[in-house]
Amino acid sequence: MLELAAEPNILRIDWVKFTFGAIALAVVYFFVVRKSVPKVMKVLDERHDAIEGGIERAKRAEAEAEEIRQQYREKLEESHREYAQELEKAKEQRAAIIAEAREEAQAEAQRIIESAKAQIEADRQQAFVQLRGEIGALSTELASRIVGETLSDDAAQTRVVDRFLEELDQDESAKQAGVR
Repeated sequence: MLELAAEPNILRIDWVKFTFGAIALAVVYFFVVRKSVPKVMKVLDERHDAIEGGIERAKRAEAEAEEIRQQYREKLEESHREYAQELEKAKEQRAAIIAEAREEAQAEAQRIIESAKAQIEADRQQAFVQLRGEIGALSTELASRIVGETLSDDAAQTRVVDRFLEELDQDESAKQAGVR
């Protein structure tokens, strides 16, 4: 048992080492708390501010982007409205041009029809005069053959031709009245 008593007690505190350790710990704690912690806190605060500032800048940029996007949408809608208005104007102009061209074409067609009617009437009158002259000459010749004398007198020829044409007109009128 003697051997046990010679060994030092490991649970016993050496107050000199303890005091020296406590003082050293207090000095280190003082320097850490006074010098290092404020620097670390300052760096952490700067990082926090930078992050918060970045978030704020990002929010501002996002708000600006949304505003720009909204302006773009408004301008796009306005462009669509202007396009629709221009398209409607173009349709109206096209309709007006078509109507005007149609009116001009109808007027031209009416003018051509009137011109053709006038030409037909002129040709009919000319043919009637020419036919009347030929019928007069033929009827005079026929009358001369039937009567046996020549009708060389112009007044007599005219009277005979007019009488013959009147008889033809009367016969034609009677035929038409009977047909109807």
